[in-house]
Amino acid sequence: MIRPNRRAALAGLAALLAAPALRRPAAAATAAPLPQLTLWGPPAGPSITLVHAIASGLLRPVADKVVFKAWRTPDELRAGLTSGTMQTFVLPTQSAANLFNKGLGVRLVNVMTNGLLYLLSADPSLTSVAALKGRSVAIPFRNDTPEYVFRRLLAAERLMADGDVALQFTGTPMEAIQLLATGRADTALLPEPAASAAILRAGMAGKTVTRVLDIQQSWGAATGLATVLPQAGLGVSAAFLAEHPASVEALHDALAKATVSVNADPARAANDAAAPLGLPWPVIEQAIPHSNLVAQRASAVREPMEAVFRALAEFDPKIIGGALPATDFYL
Repeated sequence: MIRPNRRAALAGLAALLAAPALRRPAAAATAAPLPQLTLWGPPAGPSITLVHAIASGLLRPVADKVVFKAWRTPDELRAGLTSGTMQTFVLPTQSAANLFNKGLGVRLVNVMTNGLLYLLSADPSLTSVAALKGRSVAIPFRNDTPEYVFRRLLAAERLMADGDVALQFTGTPMEAIQLLATGRADTALLPEPAASAAILRAGMAGKTVTRVLDIQQSWGAATGLATVLPQAGLGVSAAFLAEHPASVEALHDALAKATVSVNADPARAANDAAAPLGLPWPVIEQAIPHSNLVAQRASAVREPMEAVFRALAEFDPKIIGGALPATDFYL
């Protein structure tokens, strides 16, 4: 494995961070590899698995050529699903349920992370949700998973958003990092690898920023559920599933192997993912141990997912499209 030297890696990090912001078929069917497959994913933890699977050749049984493309905002994802240009994609499980209930034909193959949200701050005393009263929180992606989860945590402490805690919404995680770094927000709610990027950026500026709250742990305390958030997974369009069921099965199996490899060798996976995700490898390498990467079939973890969906729906049923998704949502 060839790595960039330390000076080059840190230079790349500085440049980046200085910017403003399935169910198995009854028979073990197999199919010839597809000519080409495009995997869409966010610039977040599960996409590390996708890119590593491509780089390590684990997807050769699925397609002769596999391309990774990043979607950057929830609106971009929804547009791709509505137009049919995205057929295999990683997305938040809550978004998948919502889109399924709206008739967009999304099916969830698996869960690829059990939660990768953290609250970061330069103030080490902010170690509870209750301690955030009178403070501000920068949150990327309005009307999406980070906001919904955080509002549920505030409600458990009887805190009012914008009354007791000021929410500052940003278009991207990097913009939230900017607010935190410049002192315009007391805290930032970030997914990995943006959380690791914020910590490294602060260190380069001679400041200390830490993960003051593990949101997965806070979720368990607030809801009485397990301290995991089955937060994102691989989805497929109904049309792709109908046409290529064996390929969907092979794709899940390949990602399960890739997940084991990523967790076992974060340095190698980070080297694979740096260019496709547009992040320096030190950021990705540090993020992997905090990303809770898994590859669990959606049907096998339906119960904990539904528990999360119910907890979110207590706050607002529209978050999941008004109801729990039907059985055929979970592959």
